[in-house]
Amino acid sequence: MFNVEKYTGNREENYQLLKKQLQALIHDEKNRVANLSNASALLNQFLDRINWVGFYLMDTESELVLGPFQGLPACIRIPLGKGVCGTAALKRETIRVADVNQFPGHIACDAASQSEIVIPLVKNGQLIGVLDIDSQEINRFDEVDQKHLEEFVDRLMEQI
Repeated sequence: MFNVEKYTGNREENYQLLKKQLQALIHDEKNRVANLSNASALLNQFLDRINWVGFYLMDTESELVLGPFQGLPACIRIPLGKGVCGTAALKRETIRVADVNQFPGHIACDAASQSEIVIPLVKNGQLIGVLDIDSQEINRFDEVDQKHLEEFVDRLMEQI
């Protein structure tokens, strides 16, 4: 059973609790969809000032397809190299965008989104997909978020 925790510590402590909660949710489960679903729900519950969180998964060698998420309906397919998600997937590196309106080729699935962070999911050198988080606030994500969200993804990849 999952109990909603109040995140009352500083940001570092709260992120540590988040990663422990992820581990508790996924430690005995090998199903990718189940783990990604719980991970997106956990992030949605933890992160404030966001309007979308979820995963895009590799569907073909050149395209991501929508996976488990929390938020409004989203774009279904994103070609590699297109938008923030496709660019992060192609480069296999985290991309943090302070203002999506300034990102060349940004794909606007939700007009309310103003900033975004996308973290590639890589296991054994293979691109699995990306974690995509949007906010309706400009410059919502910083270095602290990036560091801990990358660690969150690393823990998630251990179970997928």
